[in-house]
Amino acid sequence: MGEIRVGTSSWADRTLLRAGWYPRSAKTPADRLAHYSRHFGLVEVDTSYYAVPVPETTAGWVAATPPGFTFDVKAFSLFTGHPTPVTMLPRDLRPATGPTRVRRRDLPEESYEELWRRFRAALQPLAAADRLGVVLLQFPPWLVCGAAARRRIVELARRCRPWRVAVELRHGSWFDGEAAAETVTFLADHDLSMVCVDMPQGHPSSVPPIMVATAEPGLVRFHGHSPHWADGGKEDRFRYAYSDGELRRWADLLTDLAGVTGELHVLFNNCCEGQAQRDAGRLADLLGVTPATERAEV
Repeated sequence: MGEIRVGTSSWADRTLLRAGWYPRSAKTPADRLAHYSRHFGLVEVDTSYYAVPVPETTAGWVAATPPGFTFDVKAFSLFTGHPTPVTMLPRDLRPATGPTRVRRRDLPEESYEELWRRFRAALQPLAAADRLGVVLLQFPPWLVCGAAARRRIVELARRCRPWRVAVELRHGSWFDGEAAAETVTFLADHDLSMVCVDMPQGHPSSVPPIMVATAEPGLVRFHGHSPHWADGGKEDRFRYAYSDGELRRWADLLTDLAGVTGELHVLFNNCCEGQAQRDAGRLADLLGVTPATERAEV
């Protein structure tokens, strides 16, 4: 059976810092990441979606974590087609005039290429220390299945190579009827990990939890089942606590999926007041998953 790694989609969101999950002795970002790594062997970097980090920051993440710890890094929002606040761009790459939110078409080609160069430079310390898991390309819910969209996915994945790439699709057209098999085949043919998601159903952005590994590693993200998915703010949309029964059922499904893949990444994105950490910890116990620190000591 493949190795299962369990973690959460952030380790420093504001509600987590208020929740008391970290001890008072964890006063700095490095302290908190070190504490996190004593509980989990995997984390998703969410901040890289909002702004491209600098290599000094990612090198600090390496220093704060033990060998065997893994970072899955979410790609910068502008790369995957999300309108991005100009203030989130590096100061020297911000357009002098124009809209307050920009897309690729709003930037000069040299600025766009420089953003990619800096993003890749930020990943280098993680990759050099064998801490980089996947680059996660999370596409917006308006990316409809089609030839142009597939070309876009392939082009962005090429920019991330030689690192592993995972793709999260958030429009139902990718998995509607016969399209589901075509999507799975497309991702497998291009060696891209399809992100399986557990999320509320019945919304335009809903996709079914198809438990298939199209590449290494397999990836499953848990968004929860908040009744406020369509109309709530960010905290309300992800405010959800998994029941013991749900986690036991998922433990069985994940064990089966790990049987056909070399490595499986499991991430809880119900990040609201420490709930992701609590649920991830309970699932890790059910699966018998140990954090990186314990693996390093074996």
